[in-house]
Amino acid sequence: MPSSIDQITDSAIRSTMLAASAAASDITLGMFRTGLSVDNKLKSGFDPVTAADRDAETVIRGIISDGHPTHGIIGEEWDALRSESTFTWIIDPIDGTRAYIAGVPVWGTLIGLLEGDRPVAGLMHQPFIDECWIATGGQTLYRRSGVETPARTSAVTSLARARATTTSPEIFQGPHTVGWSAIRDAVLQVRYGLDCYGYCLLASGHIDLVVETELKDVDIAPLIPIIEGAGGVVSTWDGGPAARGGTCVAAATPELHAQALALLRRAVLE
Repeated sequence: MPSSIDQITDSAIRSTMLAASAAASDITLGMFRTGLSVDNKLKSGFDPVTAADRDAETVIRGIISDGHPTHGIIGEEWDALRSESTFTWIIDPIDGTRAYIAGVPVWGTLIGLLEGDRPVAGLMHQPFIDECWIATGGQTLYRRSGVETPARTSAVTSLARARATTTSPEIFQGPHTVGWSAIRDAVLQVRYGLDCYGYCLLASGHIDLVVETELKDVDIAPLIPIIEGAGGVVSTWDGGPAARGGTCVAAATPELHAQALALLRRAVLE
């Protein structure tokens, strides 16, 4: 993974992500299903944040900075650390804070690495269930209790056979509502409320399609290498790169991805 500024090996990326996620889990698990206070980031609406979010990101940032002091860092809770390095780490300490404060174990810690604008490595750790998906060098591994196996998406190629998910139907507004309704009516089944866990279930072949909008870069960039390393395809609704957030279509196979994009385009344009 060469760059004009510095270099980093897949082994070093993996070690950093695992160490950072382990340290974060000491914080997130310690506060999970407790009476911790919840702050709202918005004046109108609800975007929750807790001390667990903030403290976990602080710990993750510390481990990254200690190991890779020249790299940039983008996080959900604190200001970005800019750098001239080609590499930037991207963090969501608790993706799925709504699930976290409700005691539902589908939240996770996301840590990724960008080379320029391209996501090249990613990790999702769900410590309560003791599950982790980690992607480096173009391969995704599923890790539980120290045992690792390759993660692979399903072979589903048609919408009619697809098991789909999105965080909530409420995230779709305006023409996006029509697009999601078309997907919902075309697939085999839909499950809601899985947050980052849904993308990782896709990487392991249990979900076939994820369709979302209103994503931040920290929500999706660490998950892209996980999905692609397992054989899946990820893009925005118009087929562009998804790393900056916005809309997203993640599919188990290129054929399923193409069908979903075509249906979304027809639904939105009509």
